[in-house]
Amino acid sequence: MLEGSCHCGQVRWRFEGVPKSASACNCSVCRRWGALWAYGFENEEFTLSGATNIYLWNRKWIEFHFCPECACIACWRAAMPGKDGRRRGAVNVRLVAPEAVDTVKALPLVHHDTELMDDLPSDGMHVADVWA
Repeated sequence: MLEGSCHCGQVRWRFEGVPKSASACNCSVCRRWGALWAYGFENEEFTLSGATNIYLWNRKWIEFHFCPECACIACWRAAMPGKDGRRRGAVNVRLVAPEAVDTVKALPLVHHDTELMDDLPSDGMHVADVWA
């Protein structure tokens, strides 16, 4: 299990187990934030607690949740549930608790290309390669 929080601690997330990877998306929003995403379904793999503000853009199908106090981006989730009633989403693993940083750094890094709408072939990188 991994836990993370925004800078001021008002928004928290919890990811059950350890993600298989973390994704770096090159969309116009994610590349600006520098977020690294661990995917799952809300209330299954991950939960979010604390009041957030939401940013919707373009097609309005993804909600980006951020802390209204310190503005850290905590997660994104689908604006509407899928046909099965579940909401896909991801937590920003850059907000992981300090004691779990080494676990996150060991995760394989997946590069998601929004022009192709697909993940790029693995280049062997891990989160540690982009964690400053």
